[in-house]
Amino acid sequence: MVVMVRQVDEPAASASIFEEMRRQPEDARRSFAANGAVAMRIAASARRSGRLLLLGMGGSHSVNRVAEPLYRKVGIDTDAVAVSEVLSAPFPPRARTALLTSQSGESGEVVAYLARPSEAEERFGLTLNAEGALARTLPSLVGQGGVEKAFAATRSLMVSLALHARVLDALGVPHDAIVDAATRRATLPVAAAAAAFKSVDAIIFSGRGAMQGIAEAAALVLLELARVPAFALEGGQLRHGPVEALGPGLGVVFIRQAESGPDSTPALAAICVEGGSPTVVFDLSGGPAADGAVAVAFPRYEGLDAALTVLPTLQHFLIAIATDRVVEVGIPVRSTKVTRET
Repeated sequence: MVVMVRQVDEPAASASIFEEMRRQPEDARRSFAANGAVAMRIAASARRSGRLLLLGMGGSHSVNRVAEPLYRKVGIDTDAVAVSEVLSAPFPPRARTALLTSQSGESGEVVAYLARPSEAEERFGLTLNAEGALARTLPSLVGQGGVEKAFAATRSLMVSLALHARVLDALGVPHDAIVDAATRRATLPVAAAAAAFKSVDAIIFSGRGAMQGIAEAAALVLLELARVPAFALEGGQLRHGPVEALGPGLGVVFIRQAESGPDSTPALAAICVEGGSPTVVFDLSGGPAADGAVAVAFPRYEGLDAALTVLPTLQHFLIAIATDRVVEVGIPVRSTKVTRET
């Protein structure tokens, strides 16, 4: 079924989170426009080396996971890897381009990586902090609007995606119209979709291609805001075994984009519904709805267009779930916004 119901009330969630979300469309457009010169340098380096390493932590790593398959699509051999993983198991010293992503520019892992010799690696940064260690050390894409202040990534995700879009544009795939259009689209109602998960104990998010990065970002935000078990599994990985855990206590969220090839989401969603799991599909495929699942239905979009379009609605969905479970949404009890230790 297609959901058309009221939006979550803003006073129920942290005002600072909603303030970041209000600012994100314009900051994303401004960020795309302001970073052409550095984007051209990154694109030229990636073309020369043929190898692109996207490094980040937390939400920054999730953003890189969205962009990873899009760079591959334009012919760049690309991997998105957590910086902590590379610190403990470095890549061999070969010629490549590295793009370090940190909204604060002060993440402990990123600072530690900057301290290591670059050797044949040509390094660049992607950040929201023009004064941070990352931007001071490397030629960097800098998002407009300053550092995100609210706990849990919202505005930083959209702005960082716009900066990746600028590099993809410099690689020959025009993204200016995509960023402009996607950041102007309306947020869809999510109350019924969130209500489907009122009684679940844990939630799986799942996507394919660029949508898997969005799924990973969503799981992280929900862990931070709602304090419930949440994780992300790529569609094929979800099918290979984890479906054994399906049942009323496990909610499943699919983020479905338009596909040029076979689309396995309807069949996999049917398995989840039959297994007794409340199932929600954020559907940008333009295809038939998945039977038995709650659908938040968009027009047909793919790639970065789909990622930028779905993100604001998904953010409202996550906050709605958190508001049902946490008294002060967005007030951390064990974490800080910037993790400076590795």
